Amino acid sequence: MSKTIFERIIARELPATIVYEDELVLAFRDINPQAPTHVLIIPKKPIPRIAEAQAEDQALLGHLLLKAAEVARQLGLDRTGFRLVFNNGRDAGEAVPHLHCHILGGRRMGWPPG
Repeated sequence: MSKTIFERIIARELPATIVYEDELVLAFRDINPQAPTHVLIIPKKPIPRIAEAQAEDQALLGHLLLKAAEVARQLGLDRTGFRLVFNNGRDAGEAVPHLHCHILGGRRMGWPPG
């Protein structure tokens, strides 16, 4: 099976504007931003989507959420607010089968989304 675009970014086979990295997660700017600030944070472990995460991924998923909030703070989004989005499956807008969280901010978000 071939690597996803995110696995290729993790492996540095494709360029990305990285804003945060540690041993478990990588955060980088989205190449098709939907808000003035649009960053993706992904686990380095290739989990296809949130519905396929396992009990052993609990600590990794918690780490990912905490780091998403930290990245949002570092980008100054905590002052006015930000949105975290996980898409699961084609109908939800999932484009890459590698679990990822969108960090969106820099403008007022509408509700309901979609």
